[in-house]
Amino acid sequence: MEALHKAVRLALSEVADPGKAPVMQAYMKSDMPFLGVQSTPRRTALKRVFAEHVFETAPEWRRAVLALWRDAEYREERYAAIELTGHRSYRGFQSLYALPMYEEMIVTGAWWDYVDDLAVHRVGGLLSAFPDTMRPLMLEWARGGDLWKRRTAILCQNRFRSATDTGLLYACIEPSLSDTDFFARKAIGWALREYAKTNPGEVVRYVDHMGISGLSRREALKNVPATR
Repeated sequence: MEALHKAVRLALSEVADPGKAPVMQAYMKSDMPFLGVQSTPRRTALKRVFAEHVFETAPEWRRAVLALWRDAEYREERYAAIELTGHRSYRGFQSLYALPMYEEMIVTGAWWDYVDDLAVHRVGGLLSAFPDTMRPLMLEWARGGDLWKRRTAILCQNRFRSATDTGLLYACIEPSLSDTDFFARKAIGWALREYAKTNPGEVVRYVDHMGISGLSRREALKNVPATR
């Protein structure tokens, strides 16, 4: 695990632009500093590192991800942990046993740049593969007190298109309708906007029926023709 972390940090430092680091940190409103590595060179550097450090079992992979996440000193190292969770070598490890890892990353990350990727690409995948377990869990998260778990529950179907479970989507949205937090309202609007790509009429009906207004409404109807 330590060897992976050292390799990740070295690879990132080699493609870093320290001059960009303060701007990136300010934009993200992050207490954790940045190295100054933008997304494309970061992915290229990590691709090489991950090819050189392969984990044969799911427990090894999970320990590596969490070590990288917990011991990160720079924000890009946490991005690396997220990318490791989605590496093609570990597609077979995307099971319910990975869920506690994702939950920890969501709760301790507690910011949109971490949470949204995990919600849409990891938790969403588990919901698709294991609906009987994940559906009640998403309802539990949606009704809970943690903003970022609620946001995850709202966003986890963002790539489902026609496979969207609208009952689940609405049930995850509705506990947060009265929340004035920007990130809750933005999540509601974004989730509805994604579903509107498949079923705009239903999204218009729902927004009007629920009386959704303000930021969430603007986001939800952003791509719906004004002549609706």
